Amino acid sequence: MSNELDLKDYLQIIRKRIWLIVSVAVFACTATALVTYVWMDPVYEASTKLIVNKSENAAPGAQLDLNTVNLNIRLIDTYKEIIKTTAIMDKVVAEHPEWGLTSEQLIDRVRVSSVNNTQVMTVSVQDHSYEKAAAIVNAISDVFVRQIPHYMSVDNVSILASANPDKLPAPVKPKPMLNLAVALVVSLMFGLGIAFLIEYLDDTIRTDKDVERYLGLPTLAMVPRLQPNDVQTRKQAEFVSRGREQHAEARFL
Repeated sequence: MSNELDLKDYLQIIRKRIWLIVSVAVFACTATALVTYVWMDPVYEASTKLIVNKSENAAPGAQLDLNTVNLNIRLIDTYKEIIKTTAIMDKVVAEHPEWGLTSEQLIDRVRVSSVNNTQVMTVSVQDHSYEKAAAIVNAISDVFVRQIPHYMSVDNVSILASANPDKLPAPVKPKPMLNLAVALVVSLMFGLGIAFLIEYLDDTIRTDKDVERYLGLPTLAMVPRLQPNDVQTRKQAEFVSRGREQHAEARFL
């Protein structure tokens, strides 16, 4: 007799352990909600956009050709590395000592990205205060635009859009719905794993189907287990039956 479980057996195990699975999911989601809403501080992100364009000293009315555009696009990768160096961050730290941040801390916070085949760079900074994040990213962008001519002998970078410190955006971290969704999926998988593990380790034979499955033998007879209530009910039934018999004999006499 094969001991492999089919789909019906899996569904039966889930139905039997459903309260365990639900309990694990509820506990995990509750703990995740507490951590997300109570203990985790919101993180805000502010960003600026820089454009790599023709030099400010170019002749009025001069147009960019394709080669110049391609060169500017390739320079963006170089600018990404330059902006995240101590050469730029030391200037920012020197101009803004009130933040109490080091150059290395600023480098860890700043993120620089760009869309392929565009001349626009996005500089972003995250902080628990949006006003501080906006001030930091604006300062970094301003210092970079002022310092890049000294390192590259070009002045083709300008600020396209600065971060607005008066803006009230939603935090980028934490993400409650995403955290809860992940916690729900993981907890359900964990609960199912526990349920199947308990069922696998449980070798108790309870029904005639278990006898046939594990021993490969047919069931000839079954002895039911009586509960105290069943015994009491049976005694009451015998007492009532005996009383009726005595009553019938008295009437016969």
